[in-house]
Amino acid sequence: MEEAKRIVTDIKNGQVKPIYFLMGDEPYYIDKITDFVASNVLTEAERGFNQMVVYGKDTSIDEIVSHAKRYPMMAEHQVVIVKEAQHLSRTIENLASYAENPQPTTILVVGYKYKKIDKRKKLYKTVQKTGVIFESKKLYENQVADWIRRVLSGKGYRIAPKASALLVEFLGTDLSKINNEIEKLFLVVDKQQEITSQLIEQHIGISKDFNNFELKKAIGERDVLKATRIVNYFGENPKDNPFVVTVTLLHNFFAQLLQYHGLNDRSPKSVAKVLGINPYFVNEYAVASNNYPMKRVSTIISELRSLDLKGKGVGSQNMNQQELLKELLTAIF
Repeated sequence: MEEAKRIVTDIKNGQVKPIYFLMGDEPYYIDKITDFVASNVLTEAERGFNQMVVYGKDTSIDEIVSHAKRYPMMAEHQVVIVKEAQHLSRTIENLASYAENPQPTTILVVGYKYKKIDKRKKLYKTVQKTGVIFESKKLYENQVADWIRRVLSGKGYRIAPKASALLVEFLGTDLSKINNEIEKLFLVVDKQQEITSQLIEQHIGISKDFNNFELKKAIGERDVLKATRIVNYFGENPKDNPFVVTVTLLHNFFAQLLQYHGLNDRSPKSVAKVLGINPYFVNEYAVASNNYPMKRVSTIISELRSLDLKGKGVGSQNMNQQELLKELLTAIF
């Protein structure tokens, strides 16, 4: 996120603010900015007396303000970091009076994860004037693969589109979890070497053959044999391949395929933009559209909705995952 980079760059250049209020649904950037301040504003010698970390569960706004009003010892600044500040949501507005006149020698970092303060109230407006408000927004699933590519590119690595899609499918939109897995790859992959799905399978433990990504591709190609093999594998490993994830992904795929059928402009760039996918995967929709006419797609979407309910125990009479998966293939093929 460009705003997070700008905040870090300003701090590197010595342009520090007395308050950094970091909030929002995506904890990754909140942690990154907090860790950067903790590791870079003070020297190692200065941190012993001038850096303090407190947790929202174990403190109060009054205590935070008391810490923030102290003067640094033998240093230009002191740093006060409040982690998990969302636990102070009932009293967080009380920080507004300190934010009006913050201690200029203190850098107060507030990590307010998974929540946002009310932008209409005094605290938000005051911190905007005297410090920095940063909102860390959750990425949509169709944005995460591009985020992976940009992160890797920034470190001099390349990744195949299929490999990044594989990471998103198995790790979801949790950027911290994805970043942890990427860090593993840095230890074993040379910068001259493209990160492929084979490397991900080898070093992260994600199967390149038996996953929802390959199931979707097999279904799009009407490859019944391959789809059946994958489904059987899912049935034997239900904990690693939850039915609800499979049926949701396939429902989204056919909903996008329905959109594809209605497009006048089917150029890769246009399709990718409308469907919110990487241009690399546009051909999969072209192939699937030949195998599934629009009317059939509509019927499949309806069947998948019913199966989703059954997977959640509605009218399924306790069907196990293998039975649900077999019914899923029957509904599609």
